[in-house]
Amino acid sequence: MLTFLGFAMIATFLVLIMMKKMSPIAALVLIPALFCVFAGKGAHLGDYVIDGVGKLAPTAAMLMFAIVYFGVMIDVGLFDPIVRGILRFCKADPVRVVVGTAVLAAIVSLDGDGSTTFMITVSAMYPLYKRLGLSLVVMTGVAATANGVMNTLPWGGPTARAATALKLDASDIFVPMIPALAVGLVFVFILAYVLGLKERRRIGTLVLPGDVEQVSGQSAEPAEERLLVAATGSAEGGTAALAEPSAASASASASASASASASGGTGTGSGSDSGPVPDSAAPEDGFQGLDPRRATLRPRLYWFNAGLTVALLAAMIMELLPIPVLFLLGAALALTVNFPHMPDQKARIAAHADNVLNVAGMVFAAAVFTGVLSGTGMVKHMADWLVGAIPEGMGPHMALVTGLLSLPLTYFMSNDGFYFGVLPVLAEAGAAHGVSPLEIARASLVGQALHMSSPLVPAVYVLVGMARVEFGDHTRFTVKWAVLTSLVVLGAGMLFGII
Repeated sequence: MLTFLGFAMIATFLVLIMMKKMSPIAALVLIPALFCVFAGKGAHLGDYVIDGVGKLAPTAAMLMFAIVYFGVMIDVGLFDPIVRGILRFCKADPVRVVVGTAVLAAIVSLDGDGSTTFMITVSAMYPLYKRLGLSLVVMTGVAATANGVMNTLPWGGPTARAATALKLDASDIFVPMIPALAVGLVFVFILAYVLGLKERRRIGTLVLPGDVEQVSGQSAEPAEERLLVAATGSAEGGTAALAEPSAASASASASASASASASGGTGTGSGSDSGPVPDSAAPEDGFQGLDPRRATLRPRLYWFNAGLTVALLAAMIMELLPIPVLFLLGAALALTVNFPHMPDQKARIAAHADNVLNVAGMVFAAAVFTGVLSGTGMVKHMADWLVGAIPEGMGPHMALVTGLLSLPLTYFMSNDGFYFGVLPVLAEAGAAHGVSPLEIARASLVGQALHMSSPLVPAVYVLVGMARVEFGDHTRFTVKWAVLTSLVVLGAGMLFGII
């Protein structure tokens, strides 16, 4: 009974948010509360929720202060050199833009924190996508999938959990998996290239009118910088327009005016934008892009901020302090040094309050969902049913079975639930048939590309929130590509004899 209710609760949640019948926060709270009553344990709902909130409170604190810290670092220009490099590569070619998104997400994912990756990637690429009229779900899908592959780094979480659960060394799990993960990352870049080609066919090939151009009443500046500023409507008279290479200059301004009058998109990221957004059509959502002339830049403090960030990441990897404490200290120090005046500090906190509130709300709403799943015993019954359904003849192939099961289980469960609750059972079943726990542990990592788009992962709400994309749209677009990426990693692992 609990097995059926567990699967029914998850299916109901996914259907309602993908059909946009409920918001994610409402669905995460109301659906598990309803199914808790169906399970006959409504009297214990309060206990389940408090337990779930207690477990996720450190995650919420970490995300809150991580958003403030990296928001400040973006404000002061720490990541501008990386962004400029990516934008020089991208220019105005949809293929390069999508591939650049994957490259940027993969590079930033080296810090092991998904929320950081999504904040930096979206801050850099969102204005460019809006400017060119590219589908925003392409950006969120590519970023989430690239981050999912990179999430297997030893300091990213899953590898450390697998090592702890099975009492293994994390390096023995991760290092042999590098070739298979590299294949998965290359596949993400190929996928980005294919999606970029589709976007190019949809909107046409767009070009900037010169790498550097003298605009009336303005000094010349790099075109990619004007592009970013114009995308947010914050440029001072940004008049450079994108045009089809074959279009005459006379019709270019007319089409720009037409686009301006029809530009109030919904921001759902459904790919409904039909063309580039002109300079005069500033997005109504008020998103602030990386204006190279923004008042918050602190070029004289660049190396201090870089050193602080490196020290923070090193402390995270070395586990000198709990991650929420590190980000709390880092955010306080970054605000104090970069903005010593109280009004400036309040302004920076207020600028990022929207993201903080949205993400923290999602985390605590997800605590209701996970609290009910765990407290009622649904997740345990679901896992036991899945493991029990494995045919006896598949025993010698438990590594393959583990890899396949990691896709749905890490999507519908938290990493803690999977690695500490299910993985030991799979490893024990594999050991009975001579399958090494190391192979089981390595196979358990392949589902991370899909896991990063799970509704139970708080960082995904940072991604869709900053990108102004509906979670249901993101899910519909991303899941199929994430599953395919995970299967590529699994296939490569078996081909190389790693799994």
